[in-house]
Amino acid sequence: MQTTLILGSSSPFRKELLDRLQLNYQTLSPDIDETPLVNESPIEMVKRLSLKKAKTIAKQKNNALIISSDQCAVLDNQILGKPNNHDNAVKQLMASSGKEVHFLTGLCLYNGKTQDYQLDVVPYGVKFRELSSSEINNYLKAEKPYNCAGSFKSEGLGITLFKEFTGSDPTALIGLPLIRLTEMLRNEGIYLPAKN
Repeated sequence: MQTTLILGSSSPFRKELLDRLQLNYQTLSPDIDETPLVNESPIEMVKRLSLKKAKTIAKQKNNALIISSDQCAVLDNQILGKPNNHDNAVKQLMASSGKEVHFLTGLCLYNGKTQDYQLDVVPYGVKFRELSSSEINNYLKAEKPYNCAGSFKSEGLGITLFKEFTGSDPTALIGLPLIRLTEMLRNEGIYLPAKN
């Protein structure tokens, strides 16, 4: 593959996911304002931010193929941000108890040479069990998921909080929908698994 591939993210979770595809790539973190716009829907927001991240990186690496993503969690039509601390995480998990949280993951594959791009949103639902305050506190003390939207890590102990998942691609929940990404890469002539 002659094209430079860049993951436009500083997320260790997204990097871990992309590593599964055994591609050669670089990482570069886009520095953008992620504030939602007035009256912007969650779907519109993750699409806009995914594309904005890719275009920001393309200004520095204009011949690269850039993968960028943005995710939000939605509960009762409200966006759940990253809790950043224990008290906020307790509130988020108490509010999520017995309910379904919808994750919307925006995904962009941007071709810096042509300035063409593919842009999509991959949804994924998480149904929580009824959670007690002691379960929530024990979980948060064990895993400290304060930098994760929704206050959990599904790839860790967070799995114990759930009743069921709904969606076509479980990697979307972690932040980089690999099934959709591999389709986008094929559209750019990159077929996986790659030949050795």
